[in-house]
Order: sequence, then C-alpha cells, then structure tokens
Amino acid sequence: MAKFAKGDRVSQPTYGTGTITETDDSYTVIDFDEHGIKKFLSDRVSLTGSTQPAPPRATGRRRAAKPKT
Repeated sequence: MAKFAKGDRVSQPTYGTGTITETDDSYTVIDFDEHGIKKFLSDRVSLTGSTQPAPPRATGRRRAAKPKT
C-alpha cells in the first residue's frame, strides 16, 4: 500500500472517498464524505489516491435548543 499523509484524499472500496485525519504505523483514521469517521489498521486497509475534492462542510455552531417554558 502507498503511504498517505494527514489531509490526503483517498478512496476505499466499501466507504468511498474521504480525507485522512490521522495516520501512524498502527492506525489510519479517515473522515468519509458520506459515512463519517472510520478507523482502520494501517497495514490492512486498501486505499487509493483520489483527486475528487472534499465536499463543503457546514460552518458555524449549532443553535442551542430553546428552553421549555
């Protein structure tokens, strides 16, 4: 497997395209565009590089719920 770094865009057969958020010799954590964050064993995960850009993420904070009166 090719070595990928934090921030690289990759594709995985089951979950599709995502961005590597953490990686070391033991684990690779990927934030997938449609499936959220998944953690893999680095020496077992099958990844290929991707040129697909990351989708826009929501910015800002969530609104607090109104207190019940």
